[in-house]
Amino acid sequence: MAVNPQDMLDKYLAAEMAVLEGKEIMFNGRKQVMSDLPQIIAGRQEWERRVNNRRFQGNPGYSLARFE
Repeated sequence: MAVNPQDMLDKYLAAEMAVLEGKEIMFNGRKQVMSDLPQIIAGRQEWERRVNNRRFQGNPGYSLARFE
């Protein structure tokens, strides 16, 4: 089963918010607390990159104009 990058990003965002609110959560099979925040942020950033790459794949982000 393929992992959906947006779903993973959503999970990392939820985990980050919960930890920032002082909650202890289970994420990726282990308890996460405030001291785990740097790893959660790094994971979120990686999934954000994957989501953005997928979103802009094949689209250079600009248009080409032809002047004759």
